[in-house]
Amino acid sequence: MIIARSFQVQSSDLEALARRVGRQLSVRVGAPVVLLTGLDAETAFSLGGAGDAAVLAELVSARLPPEIARLLQPQPPPALELGGRRWAFDEGPFMLGIVNVTPDSFSDGGRHATTDTAIAHALQLVEEGAHLLDVGGESTRPGAAAVSPDEECARVLPVIEALTRLAPQTPISIDTSKAEVARRALAAGATLVNDVTALSDPLMGRVVAEAKAAVCLMHMQGTPRTMQVKPEYGDVVHEVAESLSEAIDRAVAVGIDRSRVLIDPGIGFGKTLEHNLLLLRHLGAFRALGAPILLGTSRKSFLGALTGEKDASKRLVPSVTSVAIAAAQGAADVVRVHDVAATKEALLVAKAIRLGAR
Repeated sequence: MIIARSFQVQSSDLEALARRVGRQLSVRVGAPVVLLTGLDAETAFSLGGAGDAAVLAELVSARLPPEIARLLQPQPPPALELGGRRWAFDEGPFMLGIVNVTPDSFSDGGRHATTDTAIAHALQLVEEGAHLLDVGGESTRPGAAAVSPDEECARVLPVIEALTRLAPQTPISIDTSKAEVARRALAAGATLVNDVTALSDPLMGRVVAEAKAAVCLMHMQGTPRTMQVKPEYGDVVHEVAESLSEAIDRAVAVGIDRSRVLIDPGIGFGKTLEHNLLLLRHLGAFRALGAPILLGTSRKSFLGALTGEKDASKRLVPSVTSVAIAAAQGAADVVRVHDVAATKEALLVAKAIRLGAR
């Protein structure tokens, strides 16, 4: 799979680019370049690279071969049928409101851990403009301990059942990596499974396929307990894209319709600060996979590392900023957020920048 990334070179890029293509580069800072990865060795060599990578320098897309230029022009994926509605992504990004029914969430400290508070919070998110709701009963913060399927179901099922009645026009996602939890949540009214482990449970794919549900496959290096213990990549963008491509193939192989698969590069899940920034800078490269891109940056620790804010609940501005930039670039289709009202305003501005006032 060829991944093409177009950007202007910064001084910090030069060493990484030279390491990736196996030679020193005569590229001035500020020059437009295209980094190609996933090439066969012969093609890479013919373009002046080595291994599976090459850099085309001092070029703009208009001068590139058509097959490469097409990779650099982000196009929205096909529409998704979900919750009885057709979601056309050229109208997005859509907001997936976060409902953590957990006592140990990193972002809200368990404020919505009871059924009643979770339902009230979810309805508030819908009122603020959330297009979908993501209900989770197990924390996936770094170092988080696992909970049993029964405990997870006890937390999320009453919330899903209530929201299906009280907000029937708002599709519900179940945030789980357990097939049994997904099966029961889908029976209760959920129509999307948000699996941060990309079908690590061998029964998950079959559960999703039999329910004719949608699934979001996220990349994570390691597990929540281990993911932030020295994560390493040679080329984080290409490696994450390859992993997600393999996950899509696994989903299709067990009977999930490819048109019902979303992908998430997993910001903050087994990545350093630099890895996260590279993924965000090159988010459009994941368009090569042909699936809707879900982006989750809301209140995450890498934003705190940039701003110095240790309290996750006070990271509103950097959270909204990261989402707005991705939206303005046309590189995200669904954004998973805590702060729906503020994000809604930011997305209106981002969409106007991308498409013009309408």
